[in-house]
Amino acid sequence: MELAPPEHGGGLRAWARRFGRPLGEWVDLSTGINPRGWSVPELPSEVWQRLPEEDDGLAAAAAAYYGTEGAVPVPGVQAAIQLLPYLRPPCRVGVPAIGYAEHAYRWRLAGHQIIELPEDEAEAALGNLDVLVVIHPNNPTGRRWPADHLLAWHEILGARGGWLVVDESFIDPTPEASLVQAANRPGLIILRSLGKFFGLGGARVGFVFTEERLAAQVRRLIGPWSVGHPARWVARLALLDHAWQARARVELAAASERLAGSLGEQGLAPAGGTALFQWILTPDAATIQRHLAEEGILVRRFAYPASLRFGLPADEAGWARLEKALVSLNLW
Repeated sequence: MELAPPEHGGGLRAWARRFGRPLGEWVDLSTGINPRGWSVPELPSEVWQRLPEEDDGLAAAAAAYYGTEGAVPVPGVQAAIQLLPYLRPPCRVGVPAIGYAEHAYRWRLAGHQIIELPEDEAEAALGNLDVLVVIHPNNPTGRRWPADHLLAWHEILGARGGWLVVDESFIDPTPEASLVQAANRPGLIILRSLGKFFGLGGARVGFVFTEERLAAQVRRLIGPWSVGHPARWVARLALLDHAWQARARVELAAASERLAGSLGEQGLAPAGGTALFQWILTPDAATIQRHLAEEGILVRRFAYPASLRFGLPADEAGWARLEKALVSLNLW
């Protein structure tokens, strides 16, 4: 039986067709991508004309931003999620029962035994696992763990050749919580993304941090020129713009707090979230998603548990439309 691929946020064109509303009239809150991302300058013509080169300064920019060397560029974290399951023979892999579904799908597709774990049961399951995948912070619940907890889990797994894979795609607003500087430990694999915090999802740029043996395997299998020259050029500049990063962290924290307040005022108090989204548990998820779509607002719905993820509006006009649509829900 063929596995059905997971559903994702986005897909705005299909929603626009379904509801008969032009693309430009939608407020897309479905992806969790920073809607006020790093502003891309005009690109020099040569970045379109020449193949990318490894000594273009991207490695140095990544080392300065992440505080450690050895970043392996990949065309988005998704590429790493698809590749990693093929670097081990079939084994027992623990994945979050609630979380980015591509992890479970890709490990299962590669022939591994998948054990879906509630967030509070991961530690107890370590003795029965060869690989544990942690989404940190979790998407969509926002759950985080202290670094010492995660490193202790890694020690248990690593002692018998196991892996701890930590997807940190949403951690950039709180970089102090990252494990990236410990990524040279055998069996610890950290995934980082420029898509969420930097708002550069379309560039398809991510990084894998791990011990050199595994890093060499990733580089060999991902192949040359895996990240295009324009994307590398943009990524280098974004990683070096520390002033923008500092402002963005403050602005995102305030916007996320505002979103949580707006939702709570209308009877949708968040059950979790990050600086880039808020997560709502509600049995009425499908009804609320449809009502908002009728108002030209797209949010991400999860079937299990019934819930919604709200990203951040890009401007005051978007905030006004969201808040008006929430009031019209009449949940009280």
